[in-house]
Amino acid sequence: MNFLNTLWNYLNLTSPYLLAGIILSGVIHVLVPAEWILKHLGRKNITSVFKASAVGIPLPLCSCSVIPTAVTLSKMGASNAATSAFLISTPETGVDSILITYAMLDLPMTIIRPVAAFFTATFAGLLHLFFNQETKSPPKFSKLVVDDCDCQHDHEHGHKISNSKISQFYHFVFHDLIDDLAKWVLLGILIGAVIDFFAPVNIFAQMNGLAGKVLMIVVGIPLYICASSATPIAASLIMKGMSPGTAIIFLLTGPATNISTLLVMQKYIGKKGVILNTIAIAISALCISFLVDFLYQFYSWPLNYKILNTHNDNYFSIWNHLVSILLLLLLLKGLYANFKEGRQH
Repeated sequence: MNFLNTLWNYLNLTSPYLLAGIILSGVIHVLVPAEWILKHLGRKNITSVFKASAVGIPLPLCSCSVIPTAVTLSKMGASNAATSAFLISTPETGVDSILITYAMLDLPMTIIRPVAAFFTATFAGLLHLFFNQETKSPPKFSKLVVDDCDCQHDHEHGHKISNSKISQFYHFVFHDLIDDLAKWVLLGILIGAVIDFFAPVNIFAQMNGLAGKVLMIVVGIPLYICASSATPIAASLIMKGMSPGTAIIFLLTGPATNISTLLVMQKYIGKKGVILNTIAIAISALCISFLVDFLYQFYSWPLNYKILNTHNDNYFSIWNHLVSILLLLLLLKGLYANFKEGRQH
């Protein structure tokens, strides 16, 4: 099997689940108004932290595109604890990444991933309740512009969103979300295929100890990668010898934050808040990593990930290939939109 076959098979494996996740994300965006989110996250108590962590899990926002929403929460009175919980749980997982996790990994990881995101976000929120409750006068509400972000949003595109639900769904799915995901999903699939095709077996086995896990945390926290694009990379790392526990560090830290998020959010939750969030992500990822490895070993869960079947050229149906072509066209459209937007700036 040549590399192009491997690359196409990776796309075949992810395309039905990613497309379904994108559509579900659009439905959530239309049916769950931002005002509802803001209403439930303003109190400085444990309940608001739990709500913020839970609300963020299905939302389709990456660690960059979540910034305007988090800033809005802060400006409209949400506590540092709730803002931070939402800021962490939202990019770590979403309906699209949950479906891709099931497509490329297995059921245990599909369940563990959102649970781990909820735990990490809640832990960060609780740290804020105890150590970062100081209040500050929020700046006057104005149009949000996040210059540090490499994502596309409604205010950047200048879309005039109609009150029609169908119009909102169309613009969010086929403009905002596709444009946000395009570059990173394509990059994630490419890197995953490169690792699968070129990397020797068990090359990452030496990263399964404490030193390797800490290194993965150090690399993952400043890195920008969305939850969906991180999944094929993590699947390939596991197939080349990395333990599921070490791989989940990458799935948690990579999407959870990046340099842009840290720089922007310190203006709203303070430098102490950024430090607390980083500590919460690092500690949670490390603890969850050891727990995941223990569970896989104790229950003898097999690493029979679906990615193994991609080496069989007859595994995918004609329908699967057609869906992959459709998704590829949408992602290329998003890639072109990003390129066009970059040239205008």
